[in-house]
Amino acid sequence: MTSVPTLADLQRSDEVSQFHDEVQGRSFRVFPGPPGRFAGLVTWAELDRVLCQHRLEFPRLRLALDGEVVPAHTYTDLVATRRNGLVPRLRAAQLTDKLRQGATLVLDSVEEMFEPVTALAANLEHQLRERIQVNLYAGWGTTHGFDVHWDDHDAFILQVAGRKRWRMHGVTRPSPLQRDVELPPRPTGDPAADFVLEEGDVLYVPRGHWHDVSAIGVESLHLTIGANLATGVDLLAWLADRARTDPFLREDLPRFADPGVRLDRSAQLRKRVTELLTDDVVDRFFADRDAQAPARGHIGLPWVVTPERLADGDDAEVRLVVPRAVVSSEGGTVTITAEGKRLVFATAAEPVLTALLDGTPRSVGWLAEHTAPELGRATLRALLRELITHGVVAPL
Repeated sequence: MTSVPTLADLQRSDEVSQFHDEVQGRSFRVFPGPPGRFAGLVTWAELDRVLCQHRLEFPRLRLALDGEVVPAHTYTDLVATRRNGLVPRLRAAQLTDKLRQGATLVLDSVEEMFEPVTALAANLEHQLRERIQVNLYAGWGTTHGFDVHWDDHDAFILQVAGRKRWRMHGVTRPSPLQRDVELPPRPTGDPAADFVLEEGDVLYVPRGHWHDVSAIGVESLHLTIGANLATGVDLLAWLADRARTDPFLREDLPRFADPGVRLDRSAQLRKRVTELLTDDVVDRFFADRDAQAPARGHIGLPWVVTPERLADGDDAEVRLVVPRAVVSSEGGTVTITAEGKRLVFATAAEPVLTALLDGTPRSVGWLAEHTAPELGRATLRALLRELITHGVVAPL
């Protein structure tokens, strides 16, 4: 594949809204695809390079075999350095021996290691409006890496190379949470579905759906894209933080007062909390959640350190590095809120900000011609320099 897939590409359909309405959070779904369509995301050669050139501490890098985690000391050494103390170093022979025995190699947060996966994560975060993490799984043999389990996040599994067997066991507790009042009971009986995910296929697994995965005698490389979608519990926690601005809600509760006083306080609290639950509380929560989302790293040296030296030619490119920035306009100004910052500009800047929102790299020349030609090159460059200085945009 030559382009970075979008959510619609993963489903091989333009009906993303249908996915949100009928599939998301409800049931697993396989989206078949042609072999090789994810080959450009991660190659075996790039994986080899990362394993050899990065200091990968447990549990970011780990092996799993027959439902158990393989002790890290059996395939890594801790090596003394002059300034950084002990650092991990892979023992290649021992690592590959464990893999030959059927262990699954797991590498977390590979969106920080492989540029195509970085772009994929940014694309999906922009579309799903939630933080994305991508883990890599590589396995051989006929064993299973992890026993039957459920995850506390929604997941898209991209079968990059080879094949893998999946067994789906359904849900035993609706919408379980990582921090919950009880654990979902383990499923019993035969799996609800038993299938092989082929190279190029995508599998969607909602939070709380029990499953187990096993190799089938051929190499397998897949990416698991995880997204923790916002819940009502998250909204209530957010409201509790907003409540700290109210002096009444910060007051001590009358533990030792008369029962009538405590009843009165309960009524007052109910009233204050109800006032926080406005008709637009869900929209306000999502807007604030998006505005606080951290930037994804493209630093843009050397220009980011000296933005006043942004190249004079129209070919200089920039891109938004905050996938969930919020742009709004009011009273002759436009505001972009991102990574906890709120930047206000004249309304004329709105087309430029809107064009950058999806994270697509744009050249200065393209922005000048297609967004706000009346700004002029000098004003456009000044706007971009300001965005670069605040870490919202990075030069390429």
